[in-house]
Amino acid sequence: MLSEKLIQKEQTIKTNKSKTKKVAIIGGGASGLICAIFCARKSLSVDIYEQNDKCAKKILVSGNGRCNITNKHISKDNFFGEDNSFVEYAIKNFGFDEFEKFASSIGLLLDVKDDGRVYPYSNEAKSVATLLINHAKNLGVNILTNQKVANIKDLMSKYDFVVVATGSQAASHLGGCDDGMKFAQEFSHNIILTYPSLVQLHLDSTIATKTSGAKTNAEVTLLINGKKDSSCFGDILFTSYGISGFAILDISQRASVSLMNYDHVSISINLLPNFNPQKLSSHISHIAKEMADFTILDILIGLIPIKIAMSLLEDLEIVHTIKGNDIHTKLIKKIANGMLNWRFEVKDTHGFRHAEVSGGGVDTKEINPKTFESLKQKNLYFCGEVLDIVGQRGGYNFAFAWASGYMVAQDIAQG
Repeated sequence: MLSEKLIQKEQTIKTNKSKTKKVAIIGGGASGLICAIFCARKSLSVDIYEQNDKCAKKILVSGNGRCNITNKHISKDNFFGEDNSFVEYAIKNFGFDEFEKFASSIGLLLDVKDDGRVYPYSNEAKSVATLLINHAKNLGVNILTNQKVANIKDLMSKYDFVVVATGSQAASHLGGCDDGMKFAQEFSHNIILTYPSLVQLHLDSTIATKTSGAKTNAEVTLLINGKKDSSCFGDILFTSYGISGFAILDISQRASVSLMNYDHVSISINLLPNFNPQKLSSHISHIAKEMADFTILDILIGLIPIKIAMSLLEDLEIVHTIKGNDIHTKLIKKIANGMLNWRFEVKDTHGFRHAEVSGGGVDTKEINPKTFESLKQKNLYFCGEVLDIVGQRGGYNFAFAWASGYMVAQDIAQG
C-alpha cells in the first residue's frame, strides 16, 4: 500500500511539474526583473536571458548612483509617445502605492521627497539592484547572464510565454540595444522611429565651447522654428560639445524629436529669471555709478559666474575691461537683454550612448494596454522602454517599467 501511495505521489509531482508554465524574459532590467518576480510568485517557471555579465546595470548607475526609483505623482502627462494614454491602465493598477507595497515586500524602504521623487532609503542604487536580483533568485528565477538571444521564434517554441524587456538603444555601454524592436519586426510590428531622450545637446557655438566647465542655475526656453515650445528651470553646465544639466535634460525630449524632424531648434538661456530687463538694467546702472572704477566684468561677476560673464560679453562683442563710468544706457540694455535671453543654435543631441532613455519603439497601437501582450502574436509580451513610451525626468521611466512588468506577469499568471 505504501509503495503504491509513493508512486502516486511521484506521478502527481511529475504531472504538476509538466503543467508548470514556462516563461522566458529577455532582459534583466527593471521591467524584466519585476515581471520575473511576480511570475515566480505565481509558481511559474521563469528564465531571464540577460546579455550582460549581470542584471540591472542601468539601475546601478541611475540617479548618479542614487536611483530615482519612481515618483509619487504619476499621470499620462508625464509620458511621451504617439499615444501617451496607453500608460493609463498600467499606472492606475500599479502606481506608487502598489510599488511601495512591493518594495516593502522585498525589504526596500522608500524615501519620498517633497517634490514627489522617490529614492531608496539607503540612497544607493545598489540596494535596489541587489534586492531585486536576490529576491528573484530566492523565488527560483533562473538568471542566465551573458546570454544574448539571437532567435526569438526559436525561444517561443521552447516556452509557453516570451516577454521582451530588452530596453532601448540608450546607454549602449550598459547594454542598450535595439534587439527588442528587431524581435517585434519579426512578427510584423510597426516601429516608431527612435531618438535619444534625457540627453545633452550640441550647440553650434564656439562661445559655448569656450565656456566649458562653467555651471549655474538658469531658465532655459526651447524654441522650435523660432516659436517658444517649453521652458524649464534648473542647473546648466557648459561642455566641450555644448550644454548639459537638468534643465537641458528636461527639454531634450522635445528638442530631439524636432531635430529628427529637421526643424530649426534653438535655446534661450535666462541667467537671472528673478529679474526683468528694467530691474536688471537699473541694478547694473546703479553699480556702474557707485563703482566707477569697476569694469563691466567686475559688475557682472556679482550676478553670474565669471567664466559665463566673460563668454557672454564676448558674444555681445563688448570689451570686458570697459569701466563703469564709460558704460552708457544703450550698452546696459544690451547687456541686460543678453543675460535674460542668451540664444544658441542647437545642432544635435549627444546621442544614444549618453542618453538616459530613448523615445520611440514598438508601436503601442499593436499592444494590448491592459496585458501588454502583442496583438499580432499570442503569448508574446513587450514591457518597459522597448515600447513607444518615454517618461520625463523624475522617476517616471522606472514607474512605467515597474507597472508594465507587473501587468505582463498578471496576465501570464492568469493564462
